[in-house]
Parts: sequence; C-alpha cells; structure tokens
Amino acid sequence: MSQTDSAPIRRALSQMRADATRAIALLREEGPREVGFWFLALFVGIAAGTAALIFRLAIDWLQATLYGTEDVSRLHSFAETLEWYWVLAIPIVGGVIVGVLLQTLTPDNRVRTVADVIEGAALREGRVERRAGIASVIASWITLSTGGSTGREGPVVHMAALISTWAADAVRADPVRARDLLGCAVAAAVSASFNAPIAGALFALEVVLRHFALHALAPIVVASAAGTVINRLAYGDVTEFVLPGTSALEFYVELPAFLLLGLVCGIVATLMMRSVLLAERVETRLQARWGTAPWMRPALAGVLLGLIAIAFPHIIGVGYETTSDALTGKLLLHEAVVFAGIKVVAVAITIGGRMGGGIFSPSLMVGALTGLAFGLIATGLFPEVSGSHTLYALAGMGAVAASVLGAPISTTLIVFELTGDWQTGLAVMVSVSISTAVSANLVTRSFFLTQLARRRVHLAAGPQAYLLRMFIVRNVMRPVGSDGVSEEACWGLIRAGTYIDGNATLETAMPMFETAGVAFLPVVPLSEGKEAPPELMGALFHIDALKIYNRALAATAAEEHS
Repeated sequence: MSQTDSAPIRRALSQMRADATRAIALLREEGPREVGFWFLALFVGIAAGTAALIFRLAIDWLQATLYGTEDVSRLHSFAETLEWYWVLAIPIVGGVIVGVLLQTLTPDNRVRTVADVIEGAALREGRVERRAGIASVIASWITLSTGGSTGREGPVVHMAALISTWAADAVRADPVRARDLLGCAVAAAVSASFNAPIAGALFALEVVLRHFALHALAPIVVASAAGTVINRLAYGDVTEFVLPGTSALEFYVELPAFLLLGLVCGIVATLMMRSVLLAERVETRLQARWGTAPWMRPALAGVLLGLIAIAFPHIIGVGYETTSDALTGKLLLHEAVVFAGIKVVAVAITIGGRMGGGIFSPSLMVGALTGLAFGLIATGLFPEVSGSHTLYALAGMGAVAASVLGAPISTTLIVFELTGDWQTGLAVMVSVSISTAVSANLVTRSFFLTQLARRRVHLAAGPQAYLLRMFIVRNVMRPVGSDGVSEEACWGLIRAGTYIDGNATLETAMPMFETAGVAFLPVVPLSEGKEAPPELMGALFHIDALKIYNRALAATAAEEHS
C-alpha cells in the first residue's frame, strides 16, 4: 500500500486515539460525579416513593376512622348506609380545618398543585416552596380523607418536589441537576402511587420537565423503578383495576367509533377543566364581594360537597370504586351520565373551594363513565360490529385524562399499567390522540398550563415566552454613567414617563424597549401606591437584556438536547 493510500487510515487512527484520550479524561473527571448523582437519584426515588406510599396509607387510615369502615375501597357503597348528617358533617369539618391551615401557613390561602411543580421546574431552578408546600400536602390529606372530590396524584407530586428541593439544596445542585432530581422524585412518587413504572418516568419527562433529554432519562428511570418496588412491597404486583375477561377490539370497522369517542372525550375534558376554572373565578369574586374570611371558602365548599354526597356518595374521595364499576360495566347508561356530571360539579367545588387534591384521578373516573355511556349507546346501535362496551370505558378513561394532563404518551401508558390490559392499545391510542388534539385547541394545552396562564405564567408557548420572567431588572442594570449615560438623560426619560421598576422582570422591560425605541431604561424603586419615582437606581440597557435572553435560550436548548 502506498503512503498516499495509507494517509486516510493514519488520520482515522489518530482521530480515534484522540477521541479515546478525551473519553478517558472525561470519564475520570465526570465519572465519579455521575455515579454519585445516580446514587442521589436512587435515594430521592426511594424517599419520594416511600412518602407517596405513606400518604396513601394515611388517607386510607383517616377515611376508615372517620367513616367507620374497614374497606375503604368500597367507601362509596358503605357511605350509603350512614346517617345523612354524618355524611354532611365530615366534609364540613374537613373544610374548616383545611381553611384554617391554609390561612395560617400560606401567604395566599392557596393549595400548591402540579402546576406549581411545573412552574418550579421552568422558573425556580427546579425547586418549589417549602412551607406552603408542606401545608398543601397536609390540606390535601385532610381533603381526600373527609369527602373532598379530588385525587391523590397532585399532592403526591408536590410532596415529591419538596423532597427533591431539600436534596438539591443539600448538595447545592445547579438548576439542571435540580430539575433532574425533581424529575426523579416525581417519577418515583407517581410509580409508587399507581404501580406504573413506565408511565411514572414518562409523566416526569412529559408533564413536569416538558422535555425528553437523554441525560435525565436514566436517573429518572432508576428512581421510577425504585418507586415501583416500594409499591409492590406493600401491595404486591397487582393492578389498580381488574377488568372482566378480554376487551380486545373485535372489528377494525369499529375504529371510527373510537375516533368519535375521542372527539366526545375532548369536549368532556374541556368542559371539566373550564368548570373547575370557572368555579375558582366565581368563588374568588364571591369571597371578595362578601368579604368572607379565607378559611370560610373551604368550609363552604365542604357544606356543598356534604349536601351532594348525601344523594351521590360516589363523589367522595378518589372515586376508584365508581371507576372500577364503569370499567367492568356494572353501571346503567343513565347512571354513567348522571355520575359523570355530578363528579365534574363536585371536582369544581372542591378545587374552586381551595380544599386541595389533584385532578388526574377524577379525570380517570369521568373518562371511564363517559366511555361507558358512549359504549352502551354504540354497542346498542351497532351490535353486529361492536366489541365490549367496557372497551369504550377504558378508552374514554385514557382520553379524558390525557386531555386534562396534556400528556397523551404517559397517560396512555398509565391506563395500560393501571388495568394490565395491553391488548387494547389501538383503540386507546386513537381515542387519546383525537381527544388531546381537540382539547389542546380549546384550552391552553392542559389544565395545569391553563392554570399557570391565568397567573400570567405562559409556559405553553415555550422557553422564549417565559425565560424573561427569570431575570429581575435590578440584577441586570448598570450604574448610571455607563456608556456615557448621564443622570440628566435618565431623569429626562423619567419625566417623559419612560422608566421601569427595579423589581420588575425583563418580561416587562422588553416590550418597553420596543415601544419607546430607546437604548436604555432608567431603573427606579417604585412603592405601591406611589406614582412618582423617588430615586434613580441605575439604567437597564437593551443590549444587556438581549444578551441575557440569548444565553438563557442557549442554555435551555443545551439542556433539552443533551
């Protein structure tokens, strides 16, 4: 072989040696830290999974104590045998306790939810509020145990976020590592709560972190597996719901019916989300108009829930008994329709009344009831080309829940893992895809992102829409005199009404640059109720804001693609 012919081979070998040298150096430098982080992820997963298990057992214990039943899985049936005044009194007492607790321990009398965890991942360097978070977990425990009509996944996710926050602060984790730990904790908590390891991992990535970066996948999977082991040590390898025999799709000609079911479920999910948001808005206005104390809001919600529960005890708590009855076809058409409607009203009252709890489990129940009602109608009209009506209940359960969460992938998988039925994938996937497509165009992608949008936290549009909220003007400004900016020039702009508060964010500043067409904005400290700026703090330059914004976008892209 000539020297000319061997040159490419030598260059390739030289490049391979250089790559190997860099890989060894990187392994020596990063390897121990990565291994240590994996152990930390495992520890966080075990802690979050254990906390989720304890939370579930605590709900079962308090429910059994208050309602006087040994089998909380049949709580709704047992509640029908209780005296009406007992069914009424329990939610009222629970509402009063929750109201006092939130008024005492939270600054805004509001329960923290999954939406706050999503905001923490995006805007708070992977961390959540501690004091308010602990109060919210306790409030949700009381709510779910005393007749509140919500689910346990919301407080479980927030409890996991509290654990990851403590761990991140303990090791002084940077924002990327803190978000990874947050994902680990959430995955473990969801897995331990529902015995759903695959869905737990994907829920953390799809809903909370909102990206599928490879660097986060492995530790999240490890933590999710740890949470599942904890669940199975306590309950065994069993599914939450047991389906009757096979529910396989009998005829492919039946698929258009599941497309139509997806459309119906998308509308139902939208009505459910908007009902909750409307209840929050109406109850807030009534509270302001009547001047009632904040603690009375959950108490009044408890009164309404107790009155409903006297006639419809199926609204109490998570609602797995009714969901199971829907999946096994034990309900009649009118029962499925009425129960679904009443459940939506009860969920709206509970969440609007700030009593605590999550919306995922109620969405499973409403979806199963919607699917069953649809299936009873469809199989009755076209019996010769229809499979089991319970298959429609299963598909409806996934379709409504996926729309509410805005998470079609993880929700599809969690439905399979909750039921152990993997043979109905085509029907469920078709319904879920149509349902999420419909609801995403009627709300801001999901219930959680819509909640954040109403607080003016716009995460649905992507990092370019929310990253500017992370930077405070006073931390970016320069002293007066930089780049020839004089104090006289600043006061000239102030007299013209062009200035910005030092406590504002760049989200407020950027439109002002565009409107005023200036290179800098004077920064002043503004006090509430005072229009005139008392002093000059500095100057915010447009170029500085753009540089910081570009660096933040680059860092976000690097994290999501690493």
